[in-house]
Amino acid sequence: MKEIFIIKNSGEKDLFSFEKLKRSLKRSGATNENINKVVEGIKPQLYDGISTKKIYKKAFLLLKKSNRTCASKYSLKRALFKLGPTGYPFERLVGALLKHKGYKTKVGVILQGECVTHEIDVLAEKGGNSYAVECKFHLKSNFSNNVKIPLYINSRFIDIQKQWNGNPKNTTILKQGWLVTNTRFSLDAIKYSECIGLRLLSWDYPKNNGIEKNISDFGLYPITVLTTITKREKDQIIANDIILIKELMNAPEILNKIRISSDRISRILSELEHLI
Repeated sequence: MKEIFIIKNSGEKDLFSFEKLKRSLKRSGATNENINKVVEGIKPQLYDGISTKKIYKKAFLLLKKSNRTCASKYSLKRALFKLGPTGYPFERLVGALLKHKGYKTKVGVILQGECVTHEIDVLAEKGGNSYAVECKFHLKSNFSNNVKIPLYINSRFIDIQKQWNGNPKNTTILKQGWLVTNTRFSLDAIKYSECIGLRLLSWDYPKNNGIEKNISDFGLYPITVLTTITKREKDQIIANDIILIKELMNAPEILNKIRISSDRISRILSELEHLI
């Protein structure tokens, strides 16, 4: 095929790569047969100036026809944005990830600093150390967290750390601040954070250990990846403080509560089982 230039979410132009598309499909668990079907289906629909968003939608619908479970996993990045509009569901997801890594976690904690009080999104504890985790949830994928954000987060952490470690009643050391986002960090934000010891976690950072890999490794998919329920139903489930598919699996009665038919509940539970 001739070279085709696509428009990224940032507005930048880039050369379309079938290899990148294949890799993203492969990460969802799609078989070579599934991937080839998607690729062959997309080829005649490509044109210069097509957006990455349109390519994703076309790939998702084609994959959904052949493998609904892989389509759910393929939609993970977009599914994180659908956790909004508030940041609380994302904070719950981050807390669950840390819990599966062996941390004790609390979401939404008020801590006294040396100067003022601060609300910490997630307080994590492990091995005699505590960690203050700040979550930056964004509704748009083209948002990049610049250096101003870690500068601000680190100043809050220092204020809390002075008070915490100076309090003899605390049984752990407040060791480190974390900054977690569902988008990306600028190069300056990464450089500054590495310099001052602020730990970062984003969709694909650190390399091979970002949010995408952690969610996939632990099977902590948000309910927004499900293809068998509508957006309205997802919003209703989240309103009942159920964020993860594992939580929905343990509380299927919520599906009756929001008046989903028994036939559809069977299909939803089947999708949950395949994802877990």
